[in-house]
Amino acid sequence: MTVEFLPAPGTPVELIDTPAMIVDLDAAEANIRDMQQVVASGGASMRPHTKTTKSPYWALKQIEAGAIGVCCAKVGEAEVLVEGGVNDILITSEIVSVSKINRLAALARHASIKVVVDNAENAREISEAAVSAQSEIGVLVDVNIRINRCGVEPGEPTTTLAKIVDKLPALHFAGLNGYEGHVFGFGDERIPETLEALEKLQYAVSEVNAAGLPIETVSAGGTSTHDITCKVPEVTEVQAGSYIFMDGQYVDQKLSFRPALTIMTQVISRPVPDRAILDVGLKSIANDYGPPRVLGLDGAEFTKLSEEHGTLSLTGSAQKLKHGDVVHLLPSHAGTTINIHDHYFCVRNGILEDVIEVAGRGKFR
Repeated sequence: MTVEFLPAPGTPVELIDTPAMIVDLDAAEANIRDMQQVVASGGASMRPHTKTTKSPYWALKQIEAGAIGVCCAKVGEAEVLVEGGVNDILITSEIVSVSKINRLAALARHASIKVVVDNAENAREISEAAVSAQSEIGVLVDVNIRINRCGVEPGEPTTTLAKIVDKLPALHFAGLNGYEGHVFGFGDERIPETLEALEKLQYAVSEVNAAGLPIETVSAGGTSTHDITCKVPEVTEVQAGSYIFMDGQYVDQKLSFRPALTIMTQVISRPVPDRAILDVGLKSIANDYGPPRVLGLDGAEFTKLSEEHGTLSLTGSAQKLKHGDVVHLLPSHAGTTINIHDHYFCVRNGILEDVIEVAGRGKFR
């Protein structure tokens, strides 16, 4: 029998057992406020993507700050959000299996649920399930705007699918969805590629409008492009997500948001002067976008990540690092790191304020 002892609020951060996922509440809350302000000033609404946070706790904080609802990627994530009190959700991945479609239709009886589609038969299946469940589901046609993942092409394919959705019972044609997630750059260099992608979405909007179908929602954008996307007149909402914690992949972009989530780890071995071994491994920090960054320790470089161990190469003053010392790491990718933790340890001014369950962890169906 395994019993996990969680630290009580008021515990100094350095006394939390490691490896631990630490959130700086001041930084995260500032990021929420700043994104809300930027997007609103650009003329769009905020619908943050919760595939990063996987928690109704953070979703409700974002809604309290002014978001009109949230996005998620899976039906399982949506179920957790609704159970946690979130009542306006857009699922941004296509939902295709019979069991998931039935769960989607059932969930729509309890909250405002929207989903993207890029296939007419899929739309019909969702319609049939919604009719059977006596619910209504909002549908956004998913448009490929150069990310070359899911989505129909703008123009006739988009318009044809929108017409089909509009006529299906228990479905409400809500608009279009596009994601320019392939754009990743610095400052103004992002603008041409972002606008080129969004021109495809604008074209899709104009063609659907010309066919006589009203469009309520045009959802797009991400953390990398939020400040550009929100100013495009056709875009009604921005679905950025990573900004809340700002992981390592975004740091070099010099965006205005602060890193808010770190993995606190501890030195478990100092075998030689220029090497330290940490109690963090692939089971507690993701490396899909590269190794984590070492924070606040000049001369320390993260050089190896194995299943249960992390290796630091040490030079200069970093060689003073001792057995038992605490080290803070910035993950390269917050979303995949969060998905392997049970709890957020939320800290303010170095003191634990709250322990929040990662309720959406593992909800990939």
